[in-house]
Amino acid sequence: MKIYKVFLFVFLAIQFIVSNAVADPSSSSDYDDDAKPINLDYKRGYDEVSNGNNQLAIKYLLKAAKTSPDNPDVYNLLGFSHRKLDKLEESFMYYNRALKLNPRHLGANEYIGELYLRTNNLKKAEEHLKILDDICFFGCDEYDDLKESIEKYKKNME
Repeated sequence: MKIYKVFLFVFLAIQFIVSNAVADPSSSSDYDDDAKPINLDYKRGYDEVSNGNNQLAIKYLLKAAKTSPDNPDVYNLLGFSHRKLDKLEESFMYYNRALKLNPRHLGANEYIGELYLRTNNLKKAEEHLKILDDICFFGCDEYDDLKESIEKYKKNME
């Protein structure tokens, strides 16, 4: 059985390498191909989120949402920025929009899970952990981060 897993891993790795080699370099995200490419406002919003300037990030990301309304990454960052500013209702709204556009969005599933923990809804957080477990066949940072957050939450509840 172990040899089967090794062959499966090698096959998937080769498939990943080949698909990336022939993929369109302008389509780096997993959202709808008909959506517009990531725009300058998204880039500026992303940079502001990275710098911790969430209020300014929201300004740029709202502009990006107007020009790229089908981009779940925009809504994920809007949810993140609102969560960091303690605007939890807005955060839920944007994460849900991202997940409606792409139910398998790694970041949105992780962050909404963390938001559910913040609102003391362990059950919903665990649901998103399960989704990440299903998506991340070989594991991923988003799964690990949400799992760690859930474990800390449970430990603090004892």
